[in-house]
Amino acid sequence: MKPLGGGWDEVLSPLFNDERYLKIREFLKYEYSHHVIYPDMYDLYNCFRFTPLSEVRAVILGQDPYHEPNQAHGLCFSVKKGVKIPPSLVNIYKEIGDDLGITEPESGDLTAWAKSGVLLLNTTLTVREHLANSHSKCGWAWFTDSVIKLISDRTQNTVFILWGGNARSKTTLIDGNRHLILQSAHPSPLSAYNGFFGSKPFSKTNEYLTTHGKPPINWQL
Repeated sequence: MKPLGGGWDEVLSPLFNDERYLKIREFLKYEYSHHVIYPDMYDLYNCFRFTPLSEVRAVILGQDPYHEPNQAHGLCFSVKKGVKIPPSLVNIYKEIGDDLGITEPESGDLTAWAKSGVLLLNTTLTVREHLANSHSKCGWAWFTDSVIKLISDRTQNTVFILWGGNARSKTTLIDGNRHLILQSAHPSPLSAYNGFFGSKPFSKTNEYLTTHGKPPINWQL
């Protein structure tokens, strides 16, 4: 694997050398060679490549990568440029518009958020084509739980944005005395009206960051 850069290689080295990760790696070797897996293996760790550890000011937790062609590229909720914007991301854009008055972007590519200090982390990092949650039991939960706790331990005054039950179950990994935890329903059309709309996570994130002397996130795409 190519170095991740941004201070991640050193802190993630114990995870990558752990027997549990080596089992994930062997599983992925088989899956990538026998099935269509998303994201592309070269995009698998983009959330780390685009957001250096020292620049992480917010974390958005997703669950499972998109499982249809040309969508997933290693950043939760994000799709490649030119790809139709998925329903959950449409609702995220609606909330940004209501919260900050930002015009809905034409692209679903959230790379600019990643480069602005938002770690866009899925709790499962891979998926088999057309089969949602097909890799959810392969060991990724241990790996990403470790990443969440690492960020909680090694950063200060970071905003953790948790949408939906899967993400909200991770609150026990985060030190609420050091960080801000924002929780709401998932932006999926099935649940967005149960508390996601109107939750104002984007303005609340920037208010917290500026209060603690950190630059706000540029949510404009």
